[in-house]
Amino acid sequence: MAGAREDTPESSSSAAGSEDRPGPARLTEAVPPAESEGCGRPLEEAPKKLCGYLSKFGGKGPIRSWKSRWFFYDERKCHLYYSRTAQDANPLDSIDLSSAVFDCKADAEEGTFEIRTPSRVITLKAATKEVMLYWLQQLQMKRWEFHNSPPVLPAAPDATLAGNGPALHLKLGQEEAELEEFLCPVKTPTGLVGAAAALQPVPAMPLALQNISLKHLGTEIQNTMHNIRGNKQVLGTGHGPPVEDFPQSAEPQSEEQASALDPSAPGLRNRTAQEKVVALEQQVMVLTKELKSQKELVKILHKALEAAQQEKRASSAYLAAAEDKDRLELVRHKVRQIAELGRRVEALEQERESLLHTASLREQRVQELQQHVQLLMDKNQAKQQVICKLSEKVTQDLAQPPNAADRDFLSQQERMEHLKDDMEAYRTQNRFLNSEIHQVTKIWRKVAEKEKALLTKCAYLQARNCQVESKYLAGLRRLQEAMGPEAGECWELLRELVQEALQWEASEASADGVELSPVSEYDEYGFLTVPDYEVEDLRLLARIQVLEVRSHHLLALEAVERPLRERWAALDQLSPSAELKQLLRAGVPREHRPRVWRWLVHLRVQHLHTPSCYQELLRRGQACEHPAARQIELDLNRTFPNNKHFTCPTSNFPDKLRRVLLAFSWQNPAIGYCQGLNRLAAVALLVLEEEESAFWCLVAIVETILPADYYSKTLTASQVDQRVLQDLLSEKLPRLMAHLGQHRVDLSLITFNWFLVIFADSLISDILLRVWDAFLYEGTKVVFRYALAIFKYNEEEILRLQDSLEIYQYLRFFTKTICNSRKLMHIAFSDMNPFPMKQLRQLRAAHRERLEAELRELEQLKAEYLERRASWGRVVTEGCASEDDGDGDA
Repeated sequence: MAGAREDTPESSSSAAGSEDRPGPARLTEAVPPAESEGCGRPLEEAPKKLCGYLSKFGGKGPIRSWKSRWFFYDERKCHLYYSRTAQDANPLDSIDLSSAVFDCKADAEEGTFEIRTPSRVITLKAATKEVMLYWLQQLQMKRWEFHNSPPVLPAAPDATLAGNGPALHLKLGQEEAELEEFLCPVKTPTGLVGAAAALQPVPAMPLALQNISLKHLGTEIQNTMHNIRGNKQVLGTGHGPPVEDFPQSAEPQSEEQASALDPSAPGLRNRTAQEKVVALEQQVMVLTKELKSQKELVKILHKALEAAQQEKRASSAYLAAAEDKDRLELVRHKVRQIAELGRRVEALEQERESLLHTASLREQRVQELQQHVQLLMDKNQAKQQVICKLSEKVTQDLAQPPNAADRDFLSQQERMEHLKDDMEAYRTQNRFLNSEIHQVTKIWRKVAEKEKALLTKCAYLQARNCQVESKYLAGLRRLQEAMGPEAGECWELLRELVQEALQWEASEASADGVELSPVSEYDEYGFLTVPDYEVEDLRLLARIQVLEVRSHHLLALEAVERPLRERWAALDQLSPSAELKQLLRAGVPREHRPRVWRWLVHLRVQHLHTPSCYQELLRRGQACEHPAARQIELDLNRTFPNNKHFTCPTSNFPDKLRRVLLAFSWQNPAIGYCQGLNRLAAVALLVLEEEESAFWCLVAIVETILPADYYSKTLTASQVDQRVLQDLLSEKLPRLMAHLGQHRVDLSLITFNWFLVIFADSLISDILLRVWDAFLYEGTKVVFRYALAIFKYNEEEILRLQDSLEIYQYLRFFTKTICNSRKLMHIAFSDMNPFPMKQLRQLRAAHRERLEAELRELEQLKAEYLERRASWGRVVTEGCASEDDGDGDA
């Protein structure tokens, strides 16, 4: 729009003739305010245009003062524009009311109020208190109308939007009724607001230049030239004073106003000569003041003209030069002049700064002296009051007039009247501030709802973006596999695209203005989001998986994650229940997970826990070295190589892990240490962070949740669980097991490590910790449920593979491709039902019996073999001569 701009008023000169400008040209659209009747007057009778003269406090340093300004409201932008007079073509500046709040103080000067915006505070003063309340109430209503108005469409309004009119009027009517409960509608001040105020003379200022805005000097010059042209036209045609001059673009006025402005009207013919003389004298005074200000402006224009003429002469000399040398010399001369002017500007700037510093010091000194003088004056006044009181008392004692009690009564009555006035002023201020708080609160709630809707939409768009990017990367990978290295230039282009996609952009998280869940290099527990695999295909798959995880997280943020966080926040006391079971299966939010895990671990080891047990075990480890200490040291460097907490040289997590594993080796001598315990303890450390809590978590898993001989030398219970898993897979996923049996694939080579470390090396951290949330509460059946769910999740992909080597390669990393934790959880706890613990115990007992029989048979075969081998050794010894015997014979 080519209207007056908010930030740079000087830019409005380029569009002074625009029809969209909210300037004085449209002020005559306002209908003159009618006489209001009482407090119950509806606000719809207010003028269509809100405008009038107000005093604005502005300026810098010692020139800060009140300046008279013409204010008018623009309903399209919810801006309050102001100019020096009502006849100015361009406004000086504007105030954004959409995010402003209003305030008035009872102890301030009468008619003073403030408009507070996020960037500044504007202090205004009306002629009377009633005018101030009228402006405040109207500005409140305009702000509310703007926030509740439907968006303006560039084309013809739609029928569906047109139907919102009654609803909007209903909302505005309700708002007016609510405002009346706080503050009664104020009568329209006659002649002080609206178009009638434009007919009044400009409020006089003590100095002619005091009312000129030096900050917007360009706009002042444009308005002054416009007014000069207007005054010349008025004086030439002989039509009244210039304050009645309005642009031709204004709408026709009412009959009463037309008759008031027409010199031939009967009312003007009956004026006396004295009234005409007074009017002309006033006009002469106004023109005299205007002439003084115009002289100052003419001086400024003369300086600007001289600078332009010098520039013109330099340009003419440059164009008149015959040779390039002369032109070059002129350019060099001009450059030297510019450099000299630059040095002069710097010197003047330094001088200005020193003067400002000196002025600030002197101002501080003046303030100190003023404060000192004020204290002396207060002290003197107090003494004077004491003297006056003592004098009055002495006079009363000497004279003892008969009406002393009456004077006391009158003074008390006068004081009571002052207190009543103050109380009424504070009551009015309280009512207005209550209405302001009420309306601002409603606007804030409306903005908060809009912000929430925008955040939801942003999350949805980010999720869609991640999905599109993951599809793009998956398409690149498939295209790369389909084309092969023989494609030549296309293969090189594909390889470059893949390399570009795999390069991590560290600034990606901070590049966008609004990021709900930025993808960073490490997740919240320190794991690499895109592991640095040596194989390019694996790195590409990891990148695709990160995008899919982020997409699912953003889509579930509002619908699932936020309600889940609210439920956990409302759950103060933890106790075993069906609700807690469902919450743990859905996953514990990160901020609540340490507290929940400590409670779950304490529930498991409360019969084993003693306060000083862990410290005693550490002291025992320091006294003598455990046989498993060497193996623990070897496994420390192999614990989670993709986690920064265990790979960073300055991290204290490896030392914590060492102490936890050594303490456990002394706690359970039957096991000591087994490979896999380091990863269990590392997961506990990442979540709980405290060594002792991680130690008891490891004790709870090994000694109370898992079977007794799960980590023994023979790993009997671990082997039993692998056979139980085979039976459950045959029952729940018969097609998959038939396919794997056809290709003679042994799943225990893949799944044995799953059970030994509870998926610590297999699943991404987000899904892994959700598994542990339910595992710590429900036990080992959760491991079986998730193992079955993982195969169900990827069943179709496995069935498409027709080669045993290809199947093994896929099973080696296929768990890392799972990114939808909600889908996996639904499969584990819904699709895998029924899953009774009784069935699991029966299968374990049956397979344990068979496995122990096999182990006994194996031990028997081993003993027979050793016995036969020993007998073979005796026979060989008896039948062969020794070398010593042979040497002796020689």
